[in-house]
Amino acid sequence: MRYRIASLLSLGISLGLQAQTADQNQPVNQNQLPAPTLQVQSQLVLVPTTVETGKGDMVYGLKASQFLTKDNGVHQDVQLEDAGNDARPLSLVVVVQCSRSAEREFPKLRGVATMVSALVGGAPTDTAVVQFGTGEELLSGFTRDPAARERALNRLAPCSDDEDTIFDAVDYANTLLDSRKTPGRRVILLISETRDHGSETKPMDVIRALGRTNTVVDTVSFSPAKSQLIDEGEHGPPPGATTNWLALVVMAVEAARTNAPKEFAGLSGGEYINFTTQHGFDRSLNTLANHVHNYYLLSFVPRFPADASGSSAASPGLHSLSVKIPDYPSATVRHRESYWANDIEPAK
Repeated sequence: MRYRIASLLSLGISLGLQAQTADQNQPVNQNQLPAPTLQVQSQLVLVPTTVETGKGDMVYGLKASQFLTKDNGVHQDVQLEDAGNDARPLSLVVVVQCSRSAEREFPKLRGVATMVSALVGGAPTDTAVVQFGTGEELLSGFTRDPAARERALNRLAPCSDDEDTIFDAVDYANTLLDSRKTPGRRVILLISETRDHGSETKPMDVIRALGRTNTVVDTVSFSPAKSQLIDEGEHGPPPGATTNWLALVVMAVEAARTNAPKEFAGLSGGEYINFTTQHGFDRSLNTLANHVHNYYLLSFVPRFPADASGSSAASPGLHSLSVKIPDYPSATVRHRESYWANDIEPAK
């Protein structure tokens, strides 16, 4: 099963019927008023999912019927996209922190160019390279030339800066990708600390943008020991608690403030990996490349019990996703944890 990055698309259909306008001199009656406008929203949700045994081996050959997928706790019927196209176009932005503790990590990043080549594989790929501290520096715009890509990655260097604006950098990369409007996979590879220091962009704005676009965020982070302490028990309500979907948004924002790379990866369906040593960094990149090329792509159109207006569409806002495989109860299932349902636009 080839790993193919997910995309999110939304479709709005507005049907309006209007009676002929009555003569201004005639009294208006109900038959002459515009008929109500019917609005229908259909949003395709894509959920990249990897499945591993307890020993870390990938599980292949699963069928759509074996995935138990829930949206806000409601079962959804999913489809499984075929894995026949392993050269689907890819747009990639490599985003690397150059400030603060990144200076002592740079000697470990020597293999980043090789890792990006492994990540890309044989797909036609346009790559941009960005480094950031306070603000972003575009080292290379999108290029399909492997040599130009490698030159840009080799230009990465430490910068003297006391801030690391992760929210701003991810938003910047997402905007770069969104402005291209090209088909295929869209990925941000973020290499950074876990905590944001100094961003002007609010975490909620980044969460909303990532939840609505086709972009997956794969992350490799510094200082795993510190990250593991602050991430403990980060996701999900306490045992026995009732899920509050408004609280889900608050929880996502707080999690992003605590560990932005992990939260962005989870929300978008990407991978979160951290490291302390050169060997750990190299191993992390190999693991990431392996996962990127081996995953299932589930898709569904959200369906819920009809509300008072008769609509069964997803309610606007952040939705929680869960994926289980009853046939493999001990398997490790990594998947996109949530998505942002679009608001229904008023008729014009």
